[in-house]
Amino acid sequence: QVQLVESGGGLVQPGGSLRLSCTASESIFNFAVMAWYRQAPGKQREVLAVLSSGGTTNVANSVKGRFTISGDNAKNTLYLQMNSLKPEDTAVYYCNGVRTGQHYWGPGTQVTVSS
Repeated sequence: QVQLVESGGGLVQPGGSLRLSCTASESIFNFAVMAWYRQAPGKQREVLAVLSSGGTTNVANSVKGRFTISGDNAKNTLYLQMNSLKPEDTAVYYCNGVRTGQHYWGPGTQVTVSS
């Protein structure tokens, strides 16, 4: 059974940084695509960054220049480096993996940006 577990969330001041991790129960390159999403209260879930099994990355315009996605296949782990955090980045952050047309989700990790 595929499992994805996020970690690394927490409370951070505006301008600060966090690195989120998503540990998978198998190689991250078994997934055609892995991605980070977030959902703020009262808002729809939005995709932030995508990593393909071929190593291609794409980052949403809303966070481009501040967020970076990467993967470590040896550790079965996907990362999201978040810099210059803003209060509007406050949300639950989710890891997603797509394999054979099926989506798998982690339970999410809360990120709160506040002074």
